Amino acid sequence: MPECLVVDDSRTVRRAARRMLEARGFAVREAEDGRQALEACRAAMPTLVLLDWNMPVMDGITFLHHARAEFGPDEPQIMLCTTESDVSRILAALEGGAQEYIMKPFDDAILAGKLEVLGLLPDEAA
Repeated sequence: MPECLVVDDSRTVRRAARRMLEARGFAVREAEDGRQALEACRAAMPTLVLLDWNMPVMDGITFLHHARAEFGPDEPQIMLCTTESDVSRILAALEGGAQEYIMKPFDDAILAGKLEVLGLLPDEAA
């Protein structure tokens, strides 16, 4: 079973993401900031990190840089999830090692599309 670490300082966003991901077969853990997320990855590496950009303690882009330096370029897969829509910010996230980018607010269909791009949806034809 794939596992997703949902990292967001909003409990409401974490709860909504959890419902969508669990409905798609993911085990879900949560973290409130980048520091907690790094500790969670060290304890047990998730398949995917759904990562907010703007958080206290350690923001998403700082987590991204730490995660890539510590764990390498491929694991975990990281999807930045934010209201940041400026193209330069999106490019900074992707160049920093994020595999995908999703805009808030998002719904199940948008999340499913991004999971499919990442190859993380089960093959429904099988």
